[in-house]
Amino acid sequence: MNILRAILSLLIIVVLNCDSKTPDTVKVKTGAEVLIAHHLDELHGQKVGLVMNPTARIGDVHVLDTLMSKGVNITALFAPEHGFRGNYSDGERIENGIDIQSGLPVFSLYGDTKKPTTSMLSEVDIILFDMQDVGARFYTYNTTLKNVIEAAAENDKEVWILDRPNPAGGNYVSGWVLEDEFESMVGSHPIPIAHGMTLGELALMGIGEDWYNFSDKASVKVIKMEGWKREMRWPETGLKWIPPSPNLPTFEHAYVYLGTCFFEGVSISEGRGTENPFLTIGGPNLEIPLQTINELVQMYHVQIDSISFIPRSIPGKSLYPKFEGKKLNGFTIKTTPEFDKPVEFGLSLLHALRVSNPQITQREHLYLLAGTKQVDSYSPEFDWGLEFQAFIESRKKYLLY
Repeated sequence: MNILRAILSLLIIVVLNCDSKTPDTVKVKTGAEVLIAHHLDELHGQKVGLVMNPTARIGDVHVLDTLMSKGVNITALFAPEHGFRGNYSDGERIENGIDIQSGLPVFSLYGDTKKPTTSMLSEVDIILFDMQDVGARFYTYNTTLKNVIEAAAENDKEVWILDRPNPAGGNYVSGWVLEDEFESMVGSHPIPIAHGMTLGELALMGIGEDWYNFSDKASVKVIKMEGWKREMRWPETGLKWIPPSPNLPTFEHAYVYLGTCFFEGVSISEGRGTENPFLTIGGPNLEIPLQTINELVQMYHVQIDSISFIPRSIPGKSLYPKFEGKKLNGFTIKTTPEFDKPVEFGLSLLHALRVSNPQITQREHLYLLAGTKQVDSYSPEFDWGLEFQAFIESRKKYLLY
């Protein structure tokens, strides 16, 4: 009997010790959570517009639903690329309409109009901006934020940014700073490809460095996260991954995307039309020497496996992908915990494929993504230049975490 009691006591101790080491299910509180906990009273009596998409969630509940349940007067919704509910594929034009679930008007910011008009803002006092970014200059959400801030300043409205983590972390900065001639919807800030900032920080830097176009003072408020640290990549945040766009279903896809997005600008499939876009690369008669693959594997800590695939149109995810219906040969990419240079990896892979396959062509879009024509001569020893170092120094003033 004494032996049995001793065993039970030991089991209890083990269980208690295991429980004491179990991490919190959520380490990071997003700006949206902090808003609900501490700032709801400030929205009382205000007409509120929302710039959001499906990533604007607290747990499994959309922020729109939470705000409406709290009695906040929501008067307008604004849809970025992929739509307010996220049911549009990349680059697909979005029209104004009505949100079926709430009955609220939806104004498109990814059609003929990419910047809110005075008419769109006529029934709005405060704009809440809440979207999960991926940390890339060419991801259009930072441009949408710039357009919203400029429109709000011109129309005497407030913008509150409900901050969320940079999935790649706040210390990873890489790539050329955008050159003026390549400014576009996929590049509207003079920043590196991977900027290492949250959207809240980026907005403060845009205002402080005079990157935005408005004559009056902008009224911008960042609702900071709690618990986020710059060294955290997404898996360390404890937050559930909600795809920020249909072709980035997991953090791994989004992380590798920082480098493999460049394949959008050349005649190689970046994997759209497959189950693993940006982790699947291929083309007709594509060749890459085994030695080159081994060098990339060793240098960047990735796994590269051969594959054949056929891109297909996937409604709401990828319409009319490159080489639709054609059998391609290529490879899949799988990361390891040591993988920490996605931009450099993507550029190195692109360079290796272009050397081995002179039939590959490119379009101007490659320069818009890279922000420079220097992408044509990239090598792993590349120096990002004086502008990069200036950015690193300047951004220090605007870091919130």
